[in-house]
Amino acid sequence: MAVMVWINPAAAWESAVDAVAGMAFEEIVLLLVTEGGGATAPDTLTGLLGPAGHEPGEAFAGVEEEQAAALFDEAEARMGRPVRRLWERGVPEHEVVTAASGADLLVCVRDGAPGLPGPDSLGPATRFVVDHAPCGVLLVWPGDRSPRGKG
Repeated sequence: MAVMVWINPAAAWESAVDAVAGMAFEEIVLLLVTEGGGATAPDTLTGLLGPAGHEPGEAFAGVEEEQAAALFDEAEARMGRPVRRLWERGVPEHEVVTAASGADLLVCVRDGAPGLPGPDSLGPATRFVVDHAPCGVLLVWPGDRSPRGKG
């Protein structure tokens, strides 16, 4: 069984990784989606960071790549085993649904109202993913905010 774990920087993604870490799956894919993906138009950043000839867009891309690598490294360390890394750029909810087409299970974290069960426990992007995912979805509560046992 192949499981995909959405590393959503806008949510407590660590909970999704921790939920999968102790389970036996044939393949684990960590998915990170950053917004954007389109190339910067020529001359868009001209003059913003120094004299002509510098390419500030490339400098910003390097920072983004370092941050993505750091997130993947942290998630893989939490997982405690090698995983496949998939980094997509675009509209996060659309990219997650597309990427999940090859998975048997998608794991993501509730990112809405903390501790409240029901529809308000999901933010708009996660709600879209749950509604459109082409595979099973495991929703986990962030940290220890599960409403279980609350009365």
